[in-house]
Amino acid sequence: MSTTMSNTIPVGSSDVASRMGDIASAPSPHLSKLATRYRGATVEDLDPPSALSCYPTDPISHALLSAFERDYTHLTVVSSDTRALLGYLSIPHLRILLDTGKVQESDEVSKAMVKFRRKGKVYKVITMQTPLEELELFFNGGENGENGKQEFAVVTDERRRFVLGVATRTDLVEFAQKRPA
Repeated sequence: MSTTMSNTIPVGSSDVASRMGDIASAPSPHLSKLATRYRGATVEDLDPPSALSCYPTDPISHALLSAFERDYTHLTVVSSDTRALLGYLSIPHLRILLDTGKVQESDEVSKAMVKFRRKGKVYKVITMQTPLEELELFFNGGENGENGKQEFAVVTDERRRFVLGVATRTDLVEFAQKRPA
């Protein structure tokens, strides 16, 4: 006998209410076991720190110092003219680039940043109102994470005009672990 639960309620079932509860609480295959602890929480509940941004023309040394002072692992890179989001700088990856000599601390951030592709790509807009289940799906590569695991998400307003913060996979896990089961 199979122990998998289908998402249907048999006709004539006398236990419709409990089956509906089972279906509603069945975790998505792309969500962790901690997802049951989100209970309606949104990105805002993570209290993400304000994004720390730099310009593509800033020296890498300046970006490193800023990140280390605030213990940030990712910096957003914005246009100095329009403040438009251009990409990000991963500090762990930057350390590798520095250690291997691919970039120098005197180089511009543009030489080490990951640029966001703008054409032909659908981006998942993560706002303060995004449910944590959606954020986790994004981190796990689903729902516009393009099936590649993501370590962080840039939190913006609905129209992606302002960078409000950065949420990380670690923030999500720590939040869920603090909530009772």
